[in-house]
This record gives sequence, C-alpha cells and structure tokens, in this order.
Amino acid sequence: MGTHAYYGQCFLCGQTFSKRGMTRHLKACLSAHPPAGTGKPVRLFHLRVEGAYNPEYWLHLEIPANATLGDLDDFLREIWLECCDHLSAFNINGQTYEMDTGMVDAMWKDLFGPMQRPKSMGRRLGTVLSPGLLFFHEYDYGTTTTLLLQVMGERQGLPPEDDVRVLARNYAPLIPCSVCGEPAVYLNTLDWPVEAYCETHAEAHEEYAVEDFLPIVNSPRVGQCGYTGPEDETLKFEVRAPLPKD
Repeated sequence: MGTHAYYGQCFLCGQTFSKRGMTRHLKACLSAHPPAGTGKPVRLFHLRVEGAYNPEYWLHLEIPANATLGDLDDFLREIWLECCDHLSAFNINGQTYEMDTGMVDAMWKDLFGPMQRPKSMGRRLGTVLSPGLLFFHEYDYGTTTTLLLQVMGERQGLPPEDDVRVLARNYAPLIPCSVCGEPAVYLNTLDWPVEAYCETHAEAHEEYAVEDFLPIVNSPRVGQCGYTGPEDETLKFEVRAPLPKD
C-alpha cells in the first residue's frame, strides 16, 4: 500500500480502504451497521474531516443535526486538537462562528482573527449545514491548525450513543527517523525545519528534553504548540496500515 493513497480503517466493518475508496465504501456500510440502541430516528450528518494542509490525516464522523457547532468543536478538540484551551472558530459560507475560551491567547484575535463580527457556536448543525457543503475549522490563532470539513450526506437513523460516531480514520503515517530511517517517535520542535527521531536518536540528541521533543501522534496538530495527543484513550488510533497480502 502506498502512503500517497492515505489508507484508513472503517470502524464499522474493520476493512481497509484508501481515502477515496472509504468515501464510496461508507455509503453502503453505514446502512448495514446502524448505531446500537433504541429510540426515535433523527436527522444525521455524515462529515469528512481532514487537515487542510496535511490531508493524510482524515476522519469520517456521524453526528446528529440537532447537535451544535460547539458540540462538533468539542469533539474535534478531544480527538485531534486540544493542548492549551486555545480559541477556535468555524468558517461556514463566509460567516465565522467562534469559541472564545477567554485564555491569554485571546489577544491573537486582533491580529489573526476574523474581520467581521463572529457568531456563537450555539447554532444547531441543521441550521447551517447541508449535503455537499465545504467549510473550515481553525484551532489556535497563534499556531493554527486548520481543518477542512465536508458534509458527505445526511440520513435518518438512531442517534450515536456517544453523541458523535467515528466511522473511519486514517492509519498513522509512517515518519522515518532523520538519522537512521527507522520509524520515528518524536519531533524536535527546536529544529528548523522540524526533524523526526526514533527513541534511540532522540535520547542521544544534544538538545534532548521532554518539553522540546513532542511525541509523534496521529493528528494534523502533531508537533504544534504542546500537543501530545488525546487524553481519552478511546480516541487514540496509532495503528499503521497493514502490509499488503502476498
């Protein structure tokens, strides 16, 4: 499997597909694997999320249309972004919906924030999203991680037990050590450009320190600010793509 194809795992059936193939696969797999539980069917959105500038990181999610932008923001923070309670915002059809956390980096809004007055993330997804829509999410105006989201479709179905259901996710990219070529586990954030190191060569580095060598994690925020991955163990996915069969 070439890494250029950005392979991932379907969390509904466990099979492996390319990024493009996963989108096609989920159209059929979703109907065959409804969420567990009981209750009345609700309107559900199928979202694809990817790093806007590093598309090798991607997710497919299912979320009720009556959830808010704030609910979606919370989930994106939990699975991919949260490090220091930074500001965040969605940009949908030219309108900004912002989460102001009140932290010290609020000053960055004047420099890097939106020009027009932002609206609240309290809006329901069903009032601002529709199938086919492309929109953006930004986390941290100082060291920004930008996500590109697309509404892949909508359907009626049982709501997910955990509010958001992860349908599929990319396998962790293999990043080689800059010294030996073996799989790297750290990025030295003091290097420019940033260099990756395996455990052995990280510890041997003259500038090695835990706070400077950030762990390589399966997220588009890898190596940024102080990001070390999700706190919730159930949201971690560091599996690499399986080797092709002979």
